Amino acid sequence: MYLAHFGLCEFPFGITPDTAFSFDTRAHRAALNTLLVAGAQDEGFVKIVGEVGTGKTLLCRRLLAGLPRSVKSAYIPNPWLGPRGLLLALSAELRLRPPPDACEYDLMQRLNRALLRHAKAGRRVVLCLDEAQALPLESLEALRLLSNLESEKRKLIQVVLFGQPELDRKLGLFSARQLRSRIAFSYRLAGMERAEVGAYLLHRLRVAGAERTDLFSRPAVLALAAFSRGVPRPLNILAHKALMLAYGEGALRVSLRHAWMAARDGEAGAGLAAGLGGLLRAWLPR
Repeated sequence: MYLAHFGLCEFPFGITPDTAFSFDTRAHRAALNTLLVAGAQDEGFVKIVGEVGTGKTLLCRRLLAGLPRSVKSAYIPNPWLGPRGLLLALSAELRLRPPPDACEYDLMQRLNRALLRHAKAGRRVVLCLDEAQALPLESLEALRLLSNLESEKRKLIQVVLFGQPELDRKLGLFSARQLRSRIAFSYRLAGMERAEVGAYLLHRLRVAGAERTDLFSRPAVLALAAFSRGVPRPLNILAHKALMLAYGEGALRVSLRHAWMAARDGEAGAGLAAGLGGLLRAWLPR
């Protein structure tokens, strides 16, 4: 495709979360600081909420990659699980081997004993749940009961919930009030600020091997920022399409027209392009 044409070693705008392409936006930096402060204080529950495509999974992977060796981590990416399924998934992450017919009570007891062993060995246990809005209320309650185990000074497991705004609505239910009251730290992840978009595009291009800094014209950057509203996933999709369009024409850089054509491609892009006037008035300098 366009790799050799633009002097790239790999595709710079994939939508699969890749920590090699991590860019420290203001929002991600604030969210990561929230997680680090919560971890230092051994708080039981932490919540990070953001719209689709704002980079929650990437943030989760950055957290897991940065945990010290003294921390035992567990990661459950798709928690559409009942209480027993959730406890089995956590048991697998902690390398426990309960019998196949273990009931919820037995699983909870085994997990409690494992957490106590980790605590005695000086290890903190952190459970990260991605797409946490998919958790049934009964499973959230199972997590709350598991978090009841604590020493005189701290909780024996910290649960970090990464989810879409639907998670807030679920936690706002009366039946979830006990868990809601235990969330000591939370952060709402937003898209990038306008000034960050150009730096984000350049960063990903450089990681992908680009030597040039002018692959996107200034008007194209501003238009892509407007169409994506600064949200990383749609921005990546549009930037990739714009590079393909420029390559198809033999152009050496992405122009405003390429950005506009990329936004018009596909249903989601057409919806973004329909709002061109209002978005550009909000994002482009006067």
